[in-house]
Amino acid sequence: MSALVRSRLLSIVRMSNRPYCSSAVVNPPPKEPIATAASSIIGNQPPPSSSTVPPPATSGAEKKSWSFLKYSLIAALTGGVATAGYATYAYTVDAVDEKTKALRSSTKLTIADDASTYDVMNRQAKTCTNLLQKFQAYLYSATMTVPAKLVELYLDLRRSTEEQVRGFTEPASDQLLPDLHPMEQHVFTLVLDLNETLLYSDWKRERGWRTFKRPGVDDFLERLAQYYEIVVYSDQLNMYVDPTVERLDPKHCIRFRLNRAHTRYLKGKHYRDLSKLNRDSAKILFVSGNALESSLQPENSVPIKPWKGEAEDTALLDLIPFLEYVAVHRPADIRPVLASYQGRDIAKEFIERSKEYQK
Repeated sequence: MSALVRSRLLSIVRMSNRPYCSSAVVNPPPKEPIATAASSIIGNQPPPSSSTVPPPATSGAEKKSWSFLKYSLIAALTGGVATAGYATYAYTVDAVDEKTKALRSSTKLTIADDASTYDVMNRQAKTCTNLLQKFQAYLYSATMTVPAKLVELYLDLRRSTEEQVRGFTEPASDQLLPDLHPMEQHVFTLVLDLNETLLYSDWKRERGWRTFKRPGVDDFLERLAQYYEIVVYSDQLNMYVDPTVERLDPKHCIRFRLNRAHTRYLKGKHYRDLSKLNRDSAKILFVSGNALESSLQPENSVPIKPWKGEAEDTALLDLIPFLEYVAVHRPADIRPVLASYQGRDIAKEFIERSKEYQK
C-alpha cells in the first residue's frame, strides 16, 4: 500500500515540474470516431441475401409418409377401377346388386342403435371392455360406410348407363304393335321388309337418288291385305320410311310401319325382333330379300330373291299362292311349315307340292 502511494506522489511531482503547454491541453490529438471505423468495417461486407438463407430441412419421415400416402391412393384407385371393370364384364347389374347386398346392409345399423345397446350393457356393468366394444362399433361403421357408398354409386351409374345404351340398342317398346281386335285373333301377321323386297333405291351422278317399285307390288299388297295384317318393318330411319310407304301404298293396305327405332342393334347391325310385335309367334311370317340375315327369328322367315331393279322380276307374284294357302288353311303353327321348305324356293316348291297333291 505504501509503495502504491509513493508512486502516485512521484508522478504528480514530475508533472508539476514540466513546462506549461496550452496547445497540448487545449487541442488534444483527435481520436478516430467509432462510427467511422464501424461503418467502414460493415461497408466491406455485403448484406445477407434472402437466397442464401437455407430452407428448412424436411425430415425423411415426412417424405416417406407422403410417398406412402400417394402410392396408396393410386393403388386404391387402380384396384377400384379394375374391380368395377371386371364386375361390369362378368356380372349383370342384378348379380352385382345381389352379391353386395350384405355389404350395403351392414351399414344400415346406425351408431345410435348400436350405442343404445351398449348403454344398456354399461348400466349393467361399466367396464373397459364395453367401452372398447362401443369404439369398435363406431370404427366398423365408419370403415364399412365408404365401400358401401362406392358400391351404391357404381350401381346407380351402371343402371343409368345401361338405360341410355338400351335406348339405342333395344326396340322402343316391348309391344311394338297394339293388341289385335278380338274378332281378328285368327288373322296372321305378314311382316314385309322394305328395301330390296318391295322397292329398290338407286343413285346415279346425273340424277341422284331414285326409288323404284318392285314389279307386282301393288297386286301383292291388295290381294294379301284381304287375309293378313300387313306390317312394314324396316331398318331405315323414320324420316325415310314414312314418306316412302305413303307413296308406295296409296290404298293403305299396310296397317303399321316400323323403322330403325324398333329394331335391335347387335354387333353393328340392326335386326328385326319379331318377338316384340305383340303377336303370336306361331302366326307371323317375315318376307324379306335378306330375311335370314336381318331377323332374330329365322324360323318365321320367308326368304325371296333380293330385287336389284330387274324389270322382269316376278318373285312377289309367285309367292302369292303360298301365302293365300296359309291364310285360308290357318296352320296351328307356321314355323314347322316354313321349316319344311328350308333351303328351297318356297314359291316353286309350293307349286310342285300342289301338283303332287292334285295327282
